[in-house]
Amino acid sequence: MLFAGRDKEGVEDGWITSAYRRWSEARVVEGRIYRTNAGRIQIDSISEINPALIADNDPDVARADRSNAGDILRRLRGDDTWPTFLIRFHLVKEPDPREQLAAQTDLSADDLAEIKERLARFDAGNPHGPWTTQTLRLIQSKPATRAADLAATLGRETAPFKLDVRKLKNLGLTYSLETGYELSPRGTAYLNTLD
Repeated sequence: MLFAGRDKEGVEDGWITSAYRRWSEARVVEGRIYRTNAGRIQIDSISEINPALIADNDPDVARADRSNAGDILRRLRGDDTWPTFLIRFHLVKEPDPREQLAAQTDLSADDLAEIKERLARFDAGNPHGPWTTQTLRLIQSKPATRAADLAATLGRETAPFKLDVRKLKNLGLTYSLETGYELSPRGTAYLNTLD
């Protein structure tokens, strides 16, 4: 989920705790934590609603920082034949475990064994063959390069390449940037052990 302007500030500060979205299908799951441009949020509930039945005095209208039902309806995006969802959430203030993992530079023997084992599984399960080390080295040599350009360098399609890089990010080895990626301190430390 993305939040713009005052909504982003409200989510970051914790006083916006509801949102209305028009989606072809639900894009969040109750109980899960999502990274957003306003911080990490945990979904407390998601329900499909009839937008015509939103009342001006509905507490969720205020929790979404909207003045009335008309304000909600004016701001809904997407195809008007799609369902409307009411999402209730709260800001998660604890540090992101992935960021803590990515910041590690002192890798123990167990850390290295776990990284190598996970990367070997990724390599074995990919139709392109081993890709993890090659992709890490490419990101190291070309930080902040568009994913499409990196994928083309490897002769791969962009969408599957991005999914693969997300696997590396989940291991704390890369960061996503506004454009492209860069190695995390953990990713750099891992590659240093291979040299």
